[in-house]
Amino acid sequence: MAEVKIAAEPRSEFGKGAARRIRRESKVPAVVYGHGAAPVHITLPGHALMMALKASNVLLSLTVDGKTELAIPKAVQRDPLKGFIEHVDLLLVTSGEKVQVEIPVHAEGELAPGGNLLEHVLNALPVEAEATHIPESVSVSIEGLEAGATIQAKDIKLPSGTTLDVDGDTVVLQVLAAQAEEAAADTEGESEAAGA
Repeated sequence: MAEVKIAAEPRSEFGKGAARRIRRESKVPAVVYGHGAAPVHITLPGHALMMALKASNVLLSLTVDGKTELAIPKAVQRDPLKGFIEHVDLLLVTSGEKVQVEIPVHAEGELAPGGNLLEHVLNALPVEAEATHIPESVSVSIEGLEAGATIQAKDIKLPSGTTLDVDGDTVVLQVLAAQAEEAAADTEGESEAAGA
């Protein structure tokens, strides 16, 4: 798991006008909370934050007024049209502390021949992991799976120290039968009947 160091600045101005001024300076307003402490309002460098958030469940090492703390992103608000980051909520964590996060699920391999489709029922798997050792993703083999096959949460091998934070019977991936060929066969049958 990646740990990214970011220098943050304390923020004393609030509201839409202040947030707009911060964004014009290519910075992002953020709030850090957790461990029963009062929320701390900070400003983060926009480009550095954007690059850090490219990794899922990144661990941020924030330095504010000479004090360094670890945090993970809990909520990221983006502009719906342009996609740039408008605001971030960060959760303070400590080494050894368990946190609930979602990690991406990657399918590996090829389905059985026949044009079947793989459906990601869950794109990300809810897990509990140590804050400083959050897995970046989990991989699942779909090699040779046929229509009707499912992969449940309990079937996925998790890294050491990581446990499921969802019912083990939850379906994560399923293989759907190809529909296009059946639809084509149906329309051929209809045209033959119409011709007769």
